[in-house]
Amino acid sequence: MPVTKENKQELVTKFGGDEKNTGKTEVQIAILTARINHLTKHFSEHKKDHASRRGLMKMVGKRRRLLKYLMKNDIERYRAVLKELNLRK
Repeated sequence: MPVTKENKQELVTKFGGDEKNTGKTEVQIAILTARINHLTKHFSEHKKDHASRRGLMKMVGKRRRLLKYLMKNDIERYRAVLKELNLRK
């Protein structure tokens, strides 16, 4: 299931605290993670969809940059996001 408007709103309220706080780094990371997880499932069925694979790689890179920024500026928020989203197993 793709990331719907309602799913995004849930992520925004969960990670941003307020329903309008969409620019917070944690919110952006959470939304990107949801989209990445959806596309990963998509590629199990559609192995030759290389155009979408390129978009997936761009999203992974953006998430990595946001995580690096968060780690550099606030290590506690970084650790909380990693734990909440089950990243870095």
